[in-house]
Amino acid sequence: MKILIVDDSRAMRRIVARSIHQAGYQGSEIIEAENGREGLEAVRSHRPDMVLSDWHMPEMTGIEFLQAMNAENLDIPFGFITSDSTVEMVEQASEAGAMFLMTKPFTADDMAQVLGAFVS
Repeated sequence: MKILIVDDSRAMRRIVARSIHQAGYQGSEIIEAENGREGLEAVRSHRPDMVLSDWHMPEMTGIEFLQAMNAENLDIPFGFITSDSTVEMVEQASEAGAMFLMTKPFTADDMAQVLGAFVS
């Protein structure tokens, strides 16, 4: 499985990648991007099986990234991993087609549960 992790924090990208591997997905290929603009370029060039994105990022936020993917008909399972989760964010994410919104901090078990629900 090829997973794109989009977060402006390099440390957080590493934590997410480690959690993916600890969740039982050691063979996954991890691709990283620092913001939604780079994430969109990575989706176009790498065609990942899943995208895990932060919400708050410079240049292009996570929701703008998902909306741009939708505009280009890039139908790839997409989930948010973010530090905050308001009712409005959850509604906006859901309306844009996000599969889930997981808040930080999270555990490898949380990651396994989320990935297991959306990965065949």
